[in-house]
Amino acid sequence: MEFRTVKIDVPEGCNVILGMAHFIKTIEDLYEAMVNAVPNVKFGIGFCESSGPCLVRHEGNDEELRQLAAKKAYEIACGHSFIIFMKNAYPINVLDKIKKAPEVCTIYAATANPLEVIIAETEQGRGIIGVIDGLKSKGIENENDIKARKEFLRKIGYKLVS
Repeated sequence: MEFRTVKIDVPEGCNVILGMAHFIKTIEDLYEAMVNAVPNVKFGIGFCESSGPCLVRHEGNDEELRQLAAKKAYEIACGHSFIIFMKNAYPINVLDKIKKAPEVCTIYAATANPLEVIIAETEQGRGIIGVIDGLKSKGIENENDIKARKEFLRKIGYKLVS
């Protein structure tokens, strides 16, 4: 067994979601989940097949993100994994719909941070062992950090202004 990592550099203004699913219908159900979650979202999806022709299936409504998702899915090449690159929305806006797709088994990451996918490879194939999402923690927040966090959430409209 060999281990390797695949780096996922998230483009400026984008987020990425990495998960595991099953069945060829996944690609179309994820497309529908995205367009039904946020009207203005732009995205690309890459989905790996792990039987039959073992192709990377891809969909999206933004050609650049679609091609990026297909390329990164092919680099990952693990089971029925999928990757979604998105802009004009945050993962918090779409995750519930994605998780409700009947084929989705696991979400490994939903982030704008640089991501590393840890992969194990055997003679049979490849599997995602885990992810490294962003950087390691540098400390514990203090009162000023708490205040800044709360102000930020209100500034971007995710909490009521008190």
